[in-house]
Amino acid sequence: MSGIDACLVEAMELPGARGAAVVDWTSGLALGTAGEAAGGDSETAAAESAELARMAAEHGTFAPGPGRHRRNAQGQDDKGLPVEDVIITTRTDYHLLRYVETSFDSSVFLHLWLDRDQGNLALARLRLAELAERLVLG
Repeated sequence: MSGIDACLVEAMELPGARGAAVVDWTSGLALGTAGEAAGGDSETAAAESAELARMAAEHGTFAPGPGRHRRNAQGQDDKGLPVEDVIITTRTDYHLLRYVETSFDSSVFLHLWLDRDQGNLALARLRLAELAERLVLG
């Protein structure tokens, strides 16, 4: 288990990492940032990525289909978020938004900005999932 700062330091150790943030998609505020901010302004980057994260998490289009719900240890449907992550690919970069399951309202995600030539998207996705699982908030 790690806090926000430790999580961001680990995210920035990934090959090609340009910037990382922990963002609350409800408010659009960054709870922590490291490295550069996409677009040059961390507040704007947090607010804009929060819009995208909120849209993906709240729209039924991305919910699992019938019979495709994840089961918890008791064999019941998992009521967690329907979306695990969002990947945006530009001509020069990757942006990964990884949702963080929390004991409260689960409105937090990790945003990792990677250089496309230097980064490894598959590795980054796996590592971000691990970091999200270990992240302790509050």
